[in-house]
Amino acid sequence: MIKRKPIQTLARVLGTLLIIAGITAFYFFIFNQANSITIAMTFLLATLGVATAWGLLEAIIASVAGMLCFNFFFLPPIFTFYLADTQNWVALFVFLVTAVVASQLSTSVKQRALEATRRREEMERLYELSRALMLVDKQSSTAGQISQRIAQVFAVDGVAVFDRETDQIYKTGAADLPISDTKLRDSALQATAFHDIQMNLSVLPLSLGREPVGSLAIYGASISDTALHAIGNLAAIVMERARAEATATRMEAARQNEAMKSMLLDALAHEFKTPLTSIKAAASSILDEAPPAQKELVAVIEEESDRLDSLVSETIRMARIEAGDLHLERRPQGAADLIKTAVQKLRILLEDRDIRIETDPALPDVLADAELVELTVRQLLTNALKYANPESPIIIRAAAADGVVKISVKDFGPGIAPKNLLKIFEKYYRVEDNTARIPGTGIGLSIARDIVKAHGGDIWVESVLGEGSEFFFTLPVAERLAEQKR
Repeated sequence: MIKRKPIQTLARVLGTLLIIAGITAFYFFIFNQANSITIAMTFLLATLGVATAWGLLEAIIASVAGMLCFNFFFLPPIFTFYLADTQNWVALFVFLVTAVVASQLSTSVKQRALEATRRREEMERLYELSRALMLVDKQSSTAGQISQRIAQVFAVDGVAVFDRETDQIYKTGAADLPISDTKLRDSALQATAFHDIQMNLSVLPLSLGREPVGSLAIYGASISDTALHAIGNLAAIVMERARAEATATRMEAARQNEAMKSMLLDALAHEFKTPLTSIKAAASSILDEAPPAQKELVAVIEEESDRLDSLVSETIRMARIEAGDLHLERRPQGAADLIKTAVQKLRILLEDRDIRIETDPALPDVLADAELVELTVRQLLTNALKYANPESPIIIRAAAADGVVKISVKDFGPGIAPKNLLKIFEKYYRVEDNTARIPGTGIGLSIARDIVKAHGGDIWVESVLGEGSEFFFTLPVAERLAEQKR
């Protein structure tokens, strides 16, 4: 309902009284031959006109004033409010009731018409707003554009939109909105709405069934609750869409980055392997003809060439696994053999280190990709070499347990704090205390996790500060997997 100002209401009341006074003066001084029925109908029509033009309050005043004037000036005895004929009392009462009821009906019809017009205008503005919001510029702030569009379409004094993702508030119109930034944030965080009728302020959270993406404040406008919620839903849809598009853009960029990385790695593999092949061929030729002293040096060249070739292949494979290009070639493998091969490939790094391998002679075979499992063992072993004291041993164990083979690598290093245990396998995560002291990229354990998960196993770590850490992973037993397939 539209509020009226006191001055406007007073002016309408005075106008109503002037109309009744004018009708009375016309029939009393100018056209005094008119009968009482004509005069009563004139008062009634005037009351209906007032009701249609201004409202119920003015119509009731017109009804009462018209009744009093009709009684005082036109019903005998005139100039008194006393009626000699009882029939005149009935007629006067009927006139009053008819005027009031007719005024009420007329006002109700007018109010419904105004309400229908208002709803139609709101629907038109909502449609205009929806079109405007669907065309927001992706290069600018979405919340800021929402604020501007609402202020333009609904012609309000001020609009504020809080974007929860960026923690920014965007305002349009009145610089001093009657709401603090803290309350606007609280509306989004607590998902609460409130309306202040006196200040003509409405605040509501922006959400689509999930956590609110922000909040909206509209100041200085008479907008229905239905339209307010529609505006809020439109704003939430646009903000959610912008967020989804930004996420999709980042994912596509990441996908293209991984594709470029894979292409680059293939090129690097070719460039690296070509000179390595030449080095190995030359070393082999010298080895056949050189004297004993040279043979020892050439043997080192050949061995290091093999190691460099292995490192390049392993690095490329790790990068492909990181990019999601993980293909398994699983066959029955002996767990002890996998461990021994992995240790053998690190023999240069393991010189002068105490490496202990504890495996059960009766271990069942596992169904695994040999190269990838060996890579996992090497990652855990390399990790232990970085952090363990050079004088302390590193223990590699393998044992059967409930249809799986559990392999572990234990070191006696500084250990891992409990707060870091859940994040240790995340990509690029490194313990803060070690980032500067110990080299690394933070992807080795992440790759080990991906390999183990691809085999259907589990990987975890147990650690005590000051006593060391033990990394575990499991692989399915080949016989059990074959039975499940049958």
